[in-house]
Amino acid sequence: MARRGYIFTDKSESGKGILSAFFGALSLVGLILAVYLTFLNQGDAYVKYGVAGLLCLLFSVAGLILGVLAKLEEDRFYLFAWIGIVLNLLALVGVGFIVYAGVRGL
Repeated sequence: MARRGYIFTDKSESGKGILSAFFGALSLVGLILAVYLTFLNQGDAYVKYGVAGLLCLLFSVAGLILGVLAKLEEDRFYLFAWIGIVLNLLALVGVGFIVYAGVRGL
């Protein structure tokens, strides 16, 4: 008997997980863009790039919290929750590295 792609479950993706993945992608793109534009400006960072980095930090913290809350929900699919957790952790590590490099003068 051939499989027809039917899924007999009432599970669905969590809205918190989808929002977490969106925040993670937004944070990573914003952070990469701010670093790239600073690089194009020969390392002279404008205040707006710092504000963008701060917003990326806030979005990634909120997205990480949402991802963990989405992972704790029962009877849900967890793909977007895991994607959101990973992307937000990457954004937090990126912001942490930028702060560390600024303090240490790298």
